[in-house]
Amino acid sequence: AFFLALLLAALASFCRRDQLLVAHLSARLGQSGGLLAVAWLAACMTAGIAAFAGSALASIMPGPAKQMLVAFALLLGAAETLWPWKVRRPKEPTRSLFAIFIVLMAQQIGDGARFLILALAVVLANPVLAGIGGAMGSGAALTMGWMLGGDMDKLPLRAIRYVLAAAMALAGIVIGLSARGIIG
Repeated sequence: AFFLALLLAALASFCRRDQLLVAHLSARLGQSGGLLAVAWLAACMTAGIAAFAGSALASIMPGPAKQMLVAFALLLGAAETLWPWKVRRPKEPTRSLFAIFIVLMAQQIGDGARFLILALAVVLANPVLAGIGGAMGSGAALTMGWMLGGDMDKLPLRAIRYVLAAAMALAGIVIGLSARGIIG
């Protein structure tokens, strides 16, 4: 549960709005420890909320429905990765760490990475490890954005998004077909 959540949350968080925002703020405000701490706090809080919600759902869902939830989560993550989000970069970003924390929480609370953490907490019946792994994966992606700062735009972000979306969609389709008994 830990490793799978870490890997999937990192992949689903790469090139996403929260990572690009942290990269932009890091370039504009400098690589402050406060910004990195706030990014990690937001990742931990949202992963914890998703894992807690997953633990509540785990007891009421039958086995095949749990697998379908993971398939839908992967497909949602793929669709979200392909969606061309327009990231509005503040011209004069606030230096308020609390405001940055609120914006990051709002961006993360319903994104594909958190839905994957929720689904893994349901299907693997270990919400603590899924939450910790998801928080670490999301935090690692945010740390990468923080470290790269303005250099984040030099990466081939579109190509990376397409590859990640294809991998998540393929895994979602295989898991969905397997849950339906179409493939073994």
